[in-house]
Amino acid sequence: MSSVISTVKLHLNKREMTFLVPLYITALVAIISVLISLLFWRAGSQPGSEGWITGSRNNPAMLWSLPGFLVYMGVQSVATTFPFALTLGATRRAFAGGTLLWAAVTSAYLTAVLAVLTLLELATNHWFSGFHIFDVFVLGGGNLGILLPSVFLGTLFCLTVGGVFGAVWVRFGSRGPILLGAAIAAVVIIALIIILPGVGDILASFELWWLAVLAAAAILLSALGVWRFLRPAIVR
Repeated sequence: MSSVISTVKLHLNKREMTFLVPLYITALVAIISVLISLLFWRAGSQPGSEGWITGSRNNPAMLWSLPGFLVYMGVQSVATTFPFALTLGATRRAFAGGTLLWAAVTSAYLTAVLAVLTLLELATNHWFSGFHIFDVFVLGGGNLGILLPSVFLGTLFCLTVGGVFGAVWVRFGSRGPILLGAAIAAVVIIALIIILPGVGDILASFELWWLAVLAAAAILLSALGVWRFLRPAIVR
């Protein structure tokens, strides 16, 4: 267990990347969202009107801004840290477990940040101006019961998927991520071929918790994949 905690501490040494860069990205998205809102305001839209609220809450910026960075952070958490961790005495199993625990800590941190910002937005009646930045549908529409599990699982999904791509790079070199990406694409396409005739019925009965189950399954498979790929990996 001490090796697992040591691995977590090793990852957390990258303080700016773990704690500050997500804040930079979130702040940049918030500023751009405000500027776009001001643009629509100047064009004649009225803050607080039905059309304004609907349009503002459909803003998907937060959904598209963070995942790319989070996947990258997951990749580098394995690809650049694994050799160093081994030189410090960590076992491969401890490194995989510590990396998963670090990803969970990072996910909880980002979830807390977005939850606090959402509560502030609601408490100030959308920043005293009617601007919806965090009270948007992709973050649960102001419902913390949706926001908390969605952001946590979404962040953990991105970090662990990035981690498994980093692990296959360590194990197989540059061809590893290409082959893994092709395999995932093939599985997704085959699954779509199978379910396509019944997609209407599936959409009609869709429940939000289905996404949580799929995310949890992907997180588990990715975490196991990190360990399995790193076990025989040769440190270069």
